[in-house]
Amino acid sequence: MTVVSGAERVAIADMLVAQTARIRRAGRRYSGRPVELSLLTGAQLELVRLVRRRPGLSVADAAQELGLAANTVSTLVRQLTDKGLLVRRVDPADRRIARLELSRAISSKVDAWRDRRVVALADAIGELAPDEQDQLAEALALLARVADQLEQGADR
Repeated sequence: MTVVSGAERVAIADMLVAQTARIRRAGRRYSGRPVELSLLTGAQLELVRLVRRRPGLSVADAAQELGLAANTVSTLVRQLTDKGLLVRRVDPADRRIARLELSRAISSKVDAWRDRRVVALADAIGELAPDEQDQLAEALALLARVADQLEQGADR
């Protein structure tokens, strides 16, 4: 087993950040973001993506997931609601809690945008040799562990 030095770990981390950013940028360019989302800030867009993945989540849950203060997420929710992209619904079990959903007008567009990005990425993965595809699949478990470590470190 090879021991990786601190400098090598920093270089690996730098390459990982750079390549992840390239994949995200290429996915956005390839698939074309819906017009309604083109002027959103990064934080607004992250909230839209989160609500798409987890419809019905609360503002508090969104804040925790995004690593933002609840009042910051409340502001984002108000901005996106004003734009007609998000809908706030009162939780029937606890009227103090607002549940978030994408508006009908944007939901199918966001789904289609995500689907195009995922298909483009899947096609690119399909160009790899079968053993490379296996290596990539195995690396996902390691990336998940790295993400867990980053999240735990941020919580300390």
